[in-house]
Amino acid sequence: MLTDLIGSLSTNPYFGAGFGLFGIGAGAAILRKGLQGGLVLFRRHLMITLEVPCRDKSYQWLLQWITLRGARETQHLSVETSFVQKETGQIQTKYDFIPSIGKHLMRYRGYWIQVERTREQQTLDLHMGVPWETVTLTAFGRNKQIYFDMLEEARQLALTAQEGKTIMYTAMGPDWRPFGHPRRRRPVNSVVLQNGVADRIIADCKDFIRNAQWYADRGIPYRRGYLLYGPPGCGKSSFITALAGELEYGICLLNLSERGLTDDRLNHLLNVAPEQSIILLEDVDAAFISREDVANQKAAYEGLNRVTFSGLLNCLDGVASTEARIVFMTTNYIERLDPALIRPGRVDVKEYVGYCGDYQLEEMFKRFYRQNDNQKIPMATEFSKRVLTDGRSVSPAQIQGFFMRHKTSSVQAVLDSVPEIWEDSLKKNIQKQETVGVSMPLAA
Repeated sequence: MLTDLIGSLSTNPYFGAGFGLFGIGAGAAILRKGLQGGLVLFRRHLMITLEVPCRDKSYQWLLQWITLRGARETQHLSVETSFVQKETGQIQTKYDFIPSIGKHLMRYRGYWIQVERTREQQTLDLHMGVPWETVTLTAFGRNKQIYFDMLEEARQLALTAQEGKTIMYTAMGPDWRPFGHPRRRRPVNSVVLQNGVADRIIADCKDFIRNAQWYADRGIPYRRGYLLYGPPGCGKSSFITALAGELEYGICLLNLSERGLTDDRLNHLLNVAPEQSIILLEDVDAAFISREDVANQKAAYEGLNRVTFSGLLNCLDGVASTEARIVFMTTNYIERLDPALIRPGRVDVKEYVGYCGDYQLEEMFKRFYRQNDNQKIPMATEFSKRVLTDGRSVSPAQIQGFFMRHKTSSVQAVLDSVPEIWEDSLKKNIQKQETVGVSMPLAA
């Protein structure tokens, strides 16, 4: 019976056709699964993929590198507009064409690499306010070194573009972002301080930078704090900018009075500051009042800022404070600072940056009137004597403003115009007093 049934089915054309279709379908399914599995194995063992999200520090470096390497090999582009500052200070608009969203093919060191740039419209980078982007690179082989080389080339390209310039950073959310255009490095000798002040600070900074192992061997926290204090307009901030150029460092500008800045965020920002950068806290006297001065004003003291005084102290010299860090603070009124803030360990070096002395006046005069080499030394001495003849105090900013008004004048005309320094200062004081409704004597 069974043999007869099998024989009848084998001769049935409908059964034969159905079994054939089933066999073809099953074979196709097996083949498809095999191809999928083989493709997974191929990608896993014979291809190497690198994913770079937009929040990674190397993302912008890589985009700029792809702009030079990959944009020439694709016809699907998007524009990236930037602004470049010339040596003269003028701003020039620059257009870069980078591969647009999608897949592109480029060749690097004998490897064909697929570049896939994706953008998620439903996901935003909350700090930048732009859609989340990712660049994925896929190449044949298992050599990871090509990606190391690629990223290093991208980093070097970015460094070359910033060579000879000082980058300013500002805090944006939990991260630091470049602020404005990179500035041409300011020569350190363009800021004239009292004789020896600049040399002492520069020497101390360089000694700190090259002696990291010395700190490690002795278990000393590897960080350095500086305080520059003195009247306004005497060159504190200008010198720090020039110092950053001398050290080839960037500057992280941090405003302690910023609304929304908390102890935790401040500590985080100090810990994630860009490498080779100076953290600058300007006018720290305006952010906090000495605890002795607010003994009867506790509520007012606590309401000044969301960053607490104890929080700042712990960030500078606490258990969780970061190392390999240089912090500069400036103030016009050192007497207003709490002693706990400027003790050793938080502030290691204090330097007074004050009104002009004879050395500063002579050096500034010689710098502005260099074309008169045969006259500048005796004339510089004469200028210094005339300015300091009555024992009055004058800031470098006042002297520079005076020189700027007389940049085309003869040396003798500059000497004869010295009284203008005091006339301008007197006018400003009168205007200031009139603004607040207070009278003042005209006699100096």
